[in-house]
Amino acid sequence: MTTTLDAVSPWLTRRRLIAGGVVLALALAGWLYASSHGAAKADGKDANVPPLVTVITPKQGSVMSTVSLTGQISAQNDMPIGVEGEGGRISAVLVEPGDRVHKGQVLARLNPLTAQSQVDSAEASLDELRATASAAQAEYARAEGARDSFSAEEFDRRRTSALTAQAKVKAAEAQLSGAQTLWQRTTVVAPSDGIVLTRTAEVGQIANSGVTVLFHLANRGEIEMRGQVAEQDMPRLKVGQSAQVRLDGVAAPFTGKVWQVGATIDQVSRQGMVRIALPAADQNLRPGAFARADIQTGLAAGVIVPQTAVLSDEQGSYTLIVGAGDRVERRAVKIGGAHSEGLVISGGLNGDERVVAIAGAFLRAGEQVSVAPTALAGGGGKGVGSGGANALVSAP
Repeated sequence: MTTTLDAVSPWLTRRRLIAGGVVLALALAGWLYASSHGAAKADGKDANVPPLVTVITPKQGSVMSTVSLTGQISAQNDMPIGVEGEGGRISAVLVEPGDRVHKGQVLARLNPLTAQSQVDSAEASLDELRATASAAQAEYARAEGARDSFSAEEFDRRRTSALTAQAKVKAAEAQLSGAQTLWQRTTVVAPSDGIVLTRTAEVGQIANSGVTVLFHLANRGEIEMRGQVAEQDMPRLKVGQSAQVRLDGVAAPFTGKVWQVGATIDQVSRQGMVRIALPAADQNLRPGAFARADIQTGLAAGVIVPQTAVLSDEQGSYTLIVGAGDRVERRAVKIGGAHSEGLVISGGLNGDERVVAIAGAFLRAGEQVSVAPTALAGGGGKGVGSGGANALVSAP
């Protein structure tokens, strides 16, 4: 009897363990099925809801197109001024940078002692030769008055002496004129009206002719801005166009005009030179100052969209529009200028498209979207300002 019970007990134990394992396996399988089924439903639900976007209808408009550039203030004609004579030691400097001078005004003086001594020597030599010439002329006049009393040889000698003396007087007069010119050049004068930009002249300095630059003068006081403009913008610039020039630290802009457009393009920077004439009377326009300018190049017509609607990448500027079937399309555009309401698109849009107003970078070309209602979109085509202000893209 004991043997039978011992044999049955292990069999019942194994059966109970197997049954418990089957129940546990069925419970685990049911839980996994329910979990995966719920996740699939959630995924399926998200995948079926397209992104909600706000679109605007661009409006037609025009804007004053401008070309922006940076550069520096300079003198239109920077005249270096030095010593014209033989040079010498500077004895006086009479002007300072910023002074307005007139043609012929003395800027500096050199020590005149050497030049003055040359003048005195030339004057003395001239006086002596004039006396000699006067005596020779008198002897020739007596010979000519009493020609029968003099031989032909004596008459010719006196005539030759008078002519030679007169020639020596003329040579001495030329030497005196040259000495006086050198003496006059011991004063450095302004060759024209203008503004003194810089001076390097100092009292006691040795100034050499053709080597030492003592002053820089803005000829006639004319001031300009010189700036570099990108190659693609150069054809838009013409002489006479108006420009607004701004300086750091000066609140009001200066109005100037383009007076020269460069004839060449730099091969390295691919930029050209533009020169803008500015009023010379304003003391704030100091050569060397950094400046920014906007040159008005004329009205640009096109459609106006918010700045947030225009994107760019390595292929250029573009916008995203909602096309047929509410699918996103990429449209390359050309920007014609800036406006207070947005950007003027001069090419790529007709004005009747549905343009994604904002956050287009989160969308893909060909992706299907859901267009927000008009109320949410700020009135649809009522203007760029309203559409751009409420432009939204909602995530699914």
